[in-house]
Amino acid sequence: MAADLTRNFTHLSRVNIPGGGQVRVDGNYCYVGHMDAPTGTTILDVSDPRNPVVLSTIMLDDPWSHTHKVRVQGDIMVVNYEQNKRHFHRKGEGLIELTATLQAKEGRDPTDEELAAFLAVSVADIPTLRESARRGYHDGGFRIYDVSDRRSPRLLCHEKTHGFGVHRFDMDENYLYMSTEMPGYVGNILIVYDYANPSKPIEVGRWAMPEQENFDNARPTWKGYAKRLHHTQRVGNELWASCWHAGFRVIDATDIGAMKTICSFDYHPPSKHPTHTVKPLAQLIDGRRYAVCVDEEHAHKKGQLPAHLWIFDVTDFSDIRFVSTFHMSELDSPWATGAFRFGAHQFQEVIHGTTIFCAWFAGGLQAIDLSNPADPTEIGHFIPTPTGGHPAPQSNDVFVDDRGLVYLIDRLEGLDILEFNPA
Repeated sequence: MAADLTRNFTHLSRVNIPGGGQVRVDGNYCYVGHMDAPTGTTILDVSDPRNPVVLSTIMLDDPWSHTHKVRVQGDIMVVNYEQNKRHFHRKGEGLIELTATLQAKEGRDPTDEELAAFLAVSVADIPTLRESARRGYHDGGFRIYDVSDRRSPRLLCHEKTHGFGVHRFDMDENYLYMSTEMPGYVGNILIVYDYANPSKPIEVGRWAMPEQENFDNARPTWKGYAKRLHHTQRVGNELWASCWHAGFRVIDATDIGAMKTICSFDYHPPSKHPTHTVKPLAQLIDGRRYAVCVDEEHAHKKGQLPAHLWIFDVTDFSDIRFVSTFHMSELDSPWATGAFRFGAHQFQEVIHGTTIFCAWFAGGLQAIDLSNPADPTEIGHFIPTPTGGHPAPQSNDVFVDDRGLVYLIDRLEGLDILEFNPA
C-alpha cells in the first residue's frame, strides 16, 4: 500500500465479503449487515484480528429486501428489513399517478417514453418499475435472531412495520429504537419496542415531528419525505435524533411512552447535505458539552463543499452554537474521481474519548482529534485501495471495539480491520 494512503494506522487484515451498510463488534464477534440481496448478515470470529473467520452468513429469500443494518445485545441479534433500492422502486408509484392523470385528461395511457421522462429514469427501467408497482412491498420491518450459536443463527420473529420498512436503528438492553415509515406519517418516524420477549416485541412508544403527521390524508406541513427521522441514539435519558434535511432533535426519553422533544436545531441552510448522525461526546471539555454531527454525501456539485463533520456546543439547548467543521479535500484521495460518492457518511456510534473515526466514501477513514472542539485536527487516515474492479472505495461505516481496533466496512466490497497508532 502506498505510504500516502495510510497514516498512523496498521492494517491487520481484510475480508473480501460483499459490501456492507453497518459493522458492529461485540466481544470476539463481528457482525456485518450487507447492502444488497441475496446476502443478508455475516458473523465473523475476530478473536484473532489478523485472521478473521466467517462463521455464518444469513442469505435472503428474495431480491426485494435488504438487511444492511445490524445490532447485538448478548445472544440477541437484530437486523432491519427494508425495501432494496427503495427510492428507485418507489418511483413505480409515479406510473400509477401519470396513467391516472392522462386517462382523466386525454383518455389514454402514457407511452414508456413519457413515463421515463416523468420519473427521471431510462425507458429500459419502465418494465422493472411497472412490475414493482404491481407487486408492491409488504415485508418491511425487522428481524430478531438468537445467535447463541454464531454458526447457526435462529430466527425468532419477523416484525413488520410499514412502507419501506426499517432503516437505521439503535438497541440497548431494554428497547429497540426503530426508524420506519408508519401509516399516518410522511417519512420515517421513531417506534420503540420492548423486546423482553424477543419472539414477540411490543411497541411501547413513538415519536415524530408534528410536520410529518398526515392522518385522514390531511396534507402535512412538509411536502415529501426529505425531512424525516434518519435514526436516534440513546444517551442516558436523551435520544439524539438525526432528521435528514430537518437537522437534529433531542428527545426526552425518561418516559418512553410519552417522549417529548426538548431541543430542535436545523442548519439547512447553509448545509445542502442531509443530517446523517448526531451524538454528544462522552465527556465535557472545559465544562462545556459538545456534539458531533455528520452529513451524508449524495450528489456533489462542483464548487460546493462535500458533506463533512460539524461540531456544536450543546451546553444550553436553548442556545446551540456552531463551533467548527472538519472537511476532507478531494485532493486527499486518489479515488475521488467523481465516479462514486466522495464526502462524509458516518462516524463510529460508540464514542471513546475525544478521537472520532469517520467513514468518508471515496476518502476512506479519517481519525479526528476533537480535544479542542474549535480546531478539529486529523491525526490519522486510511484510504483503502479499491478491489473487485471498482474505481473507488466506498467506505460506509466504522466501529471501534473494546480493544481499540477499528473496523471499516465498504458498501461495495470488503471489511478492513485496523490498529490505530497515534504519533
